[in-house]
Amino acid sequence: MAKVRFTTTICRFRERGEKSGWTYIEIPADKASTLNPGCKKSFRVKGALDHFLINGASLLPMGNGHFILPLNAAIRKGVGKREGASLLVTLETDNAAFKMDADMMLCLKEEPAAYEYFITLTGSHQRYFSKWVSGAKYETTKARRIARIILAMLNKWSYAEMLRAGKIR
Repeated sequence: MAKVRFTTTICRFRERGEKSGWTYIEIPADKASTLNPGCKKSFRVKGALDHFLINGASLLPMGNGHFILPLNAAIRKGVGKREGASLLVTLETDNAAFKMDADMMLCLKEEPAAYEYFITLTGSHQRYFSKWVSGAKYETTKARRIARIILAMLNKWSYAEMLRAGKIR
């Protein structure tokens, strides 16, 4: 299994549609090609950002062979750095099977129409929802997120549409 190691700078999207406000690092085309030759779609990696270990993180294609690795709040807290800071990156492809959040799947199966729509989504979109639920710190937050996902599936909303609908109050 190929590994890459390089130093990069933490970046942030200002105005970029659904990605506005995202914090991320760029994975140059040559590094991405070493990890997963010829791949032009997202794939999962594991490794370390400085000394903070990651696994099951997705590299997202940005065109011309370049990818980005979004840095969620847990990763940013783990590395203790913000936009503009330098970061030592060590990555390899993560081929472990992704496990959906069990509570989310149980609740979806209890609402057949929601479950039927959920399983039509691509694996990467299903994982967006599952990771959002699994990332909840408190059980009440997790329950609220699962309820929002069920509503989103009944309305046939994407992850982004669900998040935008939650901001309208």
